[in-house]
Amino acid sequence: MTLLDILGFVSAFIIGIVLGLMGGGGSILTVPLLVYLLGFNPVVATAYSLFVVGSSSIVGVLQKHKKKLVDFKTGLAFSFPSFLAVYISRRYLVPYMPEDIFSINGFTLTKDMAIMIFFAVVMLIAATSMIKNKKDIVNTTEEQPYYKTFIQGLVIGVITGLIGAGGGFLYVPALVLWAGLSMKKAVGTSLVIVAINSLIGFLGDLHNLTIDWNFLLGFSFLTITGILLGGYLSKYISNKKLKKGFGFFILIMAIYIMFKEFSGL
Repeated sequence: MTLLDILGFVSAFIIGIVLGLMGGGGSILTVPLLVYLLGFNPVVATAYSLFVVGSSSIVGVLQKHKKKLVDFKTGLAFSFPSFLAVYISRRYLVPYMPEDIFSINGFTLTKDMAIMIFFAVVMLIAATSMIKNKKDIVNTTEEQPYYKTFIQGLVIGVITGLIGAGGGFLYVPALVLWAGLSMKKAVGTSLVIVAINSLIGFLGDLHNLTIDWNFLLGFSFLTITGILLGGYLSKYISNKKLKKGFGFFILIMAIYIMFKEFSGL
């Protein structure tokens, strides 16, 4: 086992801790880790990310449910349109994207490059949301019409399907802003959506990829171990400080991805 392999598996444990603490962000770490550290191409990396984050989130849901921090009704309301969008995008959209999207003046935008750039843009948006002060987020006690929830679920589902993310880093602010959940309950509820979205999206990839199950199950086991520790630590760490700190971290990650993709131009 090489040093990179060891670093990769240590990172899997850290990804689990982040999921346990934040209810999202696992894919933000998993995809760049698999691409830049372990050498997977972005299409395979996004598929593996869906399985890792999805299986880990199931454990997180059980852990948060014991603490009464999961709103299953709201989670399932978002999940239905989301997993439809995730499955369709992974099964029918991503596989049929052309390898070379366009060329101009000697520059060619490839499929892999487009996925990573889009991933970085979504990360920048998520980072901005996380860095904002809590006073900028106003909870509402009014239950919004389901058609709005359906549309919101479809939009986030398409985004998460394209970038191979469970969507927790998008759903946590959505559940606070749109569904009126408290931050801690939004974290637990987002794991329900993340688990369903991720595993349904992964099923859409099984038709198109050869899966290295030994690697994937070992990586996922370490992530699950991390999510258990993260869930335990969450009661000792200020969620507000962690949220802002993680926001700055993914901002740096997004800038790094942009630099990596454009540095060869």
